[in-house]
Amino acid sequence: MEPVHRRFGRRTKFWASAVTAALALSVTAVGQASAADVNNAKNAGFEAGLSNWTCSANSGTTVSSPVHAGSAALKATPSGQDNARCAQTVKVEPGSTYKLSAWVRGGYSYLGVTGTGTTDVSTWTPDSGSWKQLSTTFTTGSSTTSVTVYTHGWYGQSAYYADDLSVFGPDGGGGDDGGPEPTVPSAPAGLGVSGTTSSSASLAWSAVSGATGYNVYRDGTKVTAVTGTSATVTGLAAATSYSFRVTATNAAGESAKSAAVTARTAEKDDGGGGGDLPEHAVTGYWQNFDNGAAVQRISDVSSQYDIIAVAFADATGTPGAVDFNLDTAGLDGYTVDRFKADVRAKQAAGKKVIISVGGEKGTVSVNDSASATNFADTVYSVMQEYGFDGVDIDLENGLNATYMTQALRALSAKAGPDMILTMAPQTIDMQSTSGSYFRTALNVKDILTVVNMQYYNSGTMLGCDGKVYAQGTVDFLTALACIQLENGLDPSQVGLGLPASTRAAGGGYVSPSVVNNALDCLTKGTNCGTFKPSRTYPGLRGAMTWSTNWDATAGNAWSNAVGAHVHALP
Repeated sequence: MEPVHRRFGRRTKFWASAVTAALALSVTAVGQASAADVNNAKNAGFEAGLSNWTCSANSGTTVSSPVHAGSAALKATPSGQDNARCAQTVKVEPGSTYKLSAWVRGGYSYLGVTGTGTTDVSTWTPDSGSWKQLSTTFTTGSSTTSVTVYTHGWYGQSAYYADDLSVFGPDGGGGDDGGPEPTVPSAPAGLGVSGTTSSSASLAWSAVSGATGYNVYRDGTKVTAVTGTSATVTGLAAATSYSFRVTATNAAGESAKSAAVTARTAEKDDGGGGGDLPEHAVTGYWQNFDNGAAVQRISDVSSQYDIIAVAFADATGTPGAVDFNLDTAGLDGYTVDRFKADVRAKQAAGKKVIISVGGEKGTVSVNDSASATNFADTVYSVMQEYGFDGVDIDLENGLNATYMTQALRALSAKAGPDMILTMAPQTIDMQSTSGSYFRTALNVKDILTVVNMQYYNSGTMLGCDGKVYAQGTVDFLTALACIQLENGLDPSQVGLGLPASTRAAGGGYVSPSVVNNALDCLTKGTNCGTFKPSRTYPGLRGAMTWSTNWDATAGNAWSNAVGAHVHALP
């Protein structure tokens, strides 16, 4: 039987609370290390293959690239029923404190330690395209002489890599003679401005060996701290120049400041595609197929929708390339000419009609420069053919931030500054700025219209306060939106994506009144649940639904309630 709809088949992902754990291994005594402190892990750099390590389900191997240092690194690949756990028993001293750290990259990665005799600890990191160092500490019990340290990924996700693990602390009598504690890192090099809007500046710099984090200074004042090699500083005045410097940090201290760079913010009305789009807008996906929802023509779509995303473009046999094929037979003889005329009529009424790329079954791959060029060229061709105002990125089968950024910038150069650019990531894709979807959104912030994250089919997720929230509640909407609002996206680039009815998704449906409460909480600080953001975001763009067809099946109850509320926001 066909799924309820192609978007209904979205992979439902349950993210165990903060199941804290992360990949990175290194354990060092807290505070000033003594001369006796060593790295108690064996084969910590994987130069001897998997010697001393045991990986579940034969999931681990060693590779010569990518490596952080030396000639090898661990690569472990999760599967549907296995999280690629690699573990080692490490000898330790009773009643001692150790520091755990390591360099990691790739898919979602976890590290933990068990058998401490006190409190077992763990940490984790979302997927990362470059090496990053993670660390945590633990204390052994009065009779503890060994512990088990482990790394693992996440079920069905990409492979992760680990290198240069260490367990620093008192010599337990079995590890490597691991050398001294870290020294203060050198100042970062290569600091540059990667983008600006009227209220923000995005920066990037080169990684510093031995650094565990970075501090960003604006005009001499520290404004943020990050673990990666990029940051977006928000809350800036329009058309104003700012000086930025960056330092590198680790347990030993903070480096000297980098060379300064100057960023000038854009004029108030610059940045972010959208043309004459309303300040608060409603997006709806229109189904180019019949799956049991009301079959619609574009002309049937409720006037409450400001952006209509036509779902979906189709992948071709050429990497990165797409085309669009109207399902004339499935849509009761809807002709291409009638479709084009209906698109023009909606645009004449002030609406935007865009083409959506992806969906649950849309395997469009943009993984190199050639496919990025193919994507830009073919999406632009589809826009020209059907008169679409822009594109929606709804890829659920992997997204490469580097090349998708390249593709979208090339498309924008062809289509012009009024191009509508929307995204519909899953909740897991926007948990951290290091995730590929979030990185892409920040990379193209100056041409981005709105990110309508899907607050459904996702189970539990972390909010911006570090607490775990379950889908189907007002807190789930507000606490997760807060992550985007506080980590680089302008409020005008954030929308709440919800199903139009219980039949439109596998889970996460909330009544229109709950959507409206979340909008009020974020924009006005009223009608909140237990989570209340530290500030309000009156410029919040609005809301999105899957789909206009399921909405119509339910008598347009969603758009009549939420649409009217969005358009009445201050």
